[in-house]
Amino acid sequence: MVRARNLLSAHRTLIFQAKLNAHGPATLTTKTETPPPPARRRRSPEAAKAEAVATARRLLLEGGPNAVTLKAVAHDLGMTHANIIHHFGSAAGLQSALMGAMVRDLIGALMEAVAHLRSDEAAPRQLIDIVFDAADKGGAGHLAAWIALSHDLNHLEPVREALSELVQAIEERFAGEPDVHRRVTSAVLLVTVCAFGDAVVGGPLQDMLGREPDSMRQIAASLLPTLF
Repeated sequence: MVRARNLLSAHRTLIFQAKLNAHGPATLTTKTETPPPPARRRRSPEAAKAEAVATARRLLLEGGPNAVTLKAVAHDLGMTHANIIHHFGSAAGLQSALMGAMVRDLIGALMEAVAHLRSDEAAPRQLIDIVFDAADKGGAGHLAAWIALSHDLNHLEPVREALSELVQAIEERFAGEPDVHRRVTSAVLLVTVCAFGDAVVGGPLQDMLGREPDSMRQIAASLLPTLF
């Protein structure tokens, strides 16, 4: 009886080994886990809000408006959901703070362009680079698309004064020429719409058409002189 059991056990072992050889060695699968949040640390209210807005900006640029959530910002900063709400009141409050910060950065870029226009002969090309960089690297293009889709254009109202300053600075360079206001506003409209559109969909469109990454900047630079 014992011998029969031993033979049966040996037979089962041989069958198992044969199946193992036929299918190859077993592989272990590991579950990919979300990385743990950073360790929590004490922050002043001002620092916490500033870091939250900076994180929200990065999430917007990496994943679009849907990525800007209280949960995502809190996780990234190692803060609690309740803590983020304490500082901003709601998701809408966080989004509004982000829009305000990005609009202020856009105004800063436009004012930089104004300063160049008033002091530098090479300013027209620099104007294009400043506006295109603000729209792309600075995130203003994504911001404008987000604001437009949300139908809350009041967030763009602070940009009005900066655009007026920009128009005035360009008009000063071409004072005395005919129809200068219309030509200058046409130039500003051309550059800003090109820059914002390029930031949002320029990359895929240029790839489809086999164009170089900065082709829209080059086109805007070539068209700008036709307005003066």
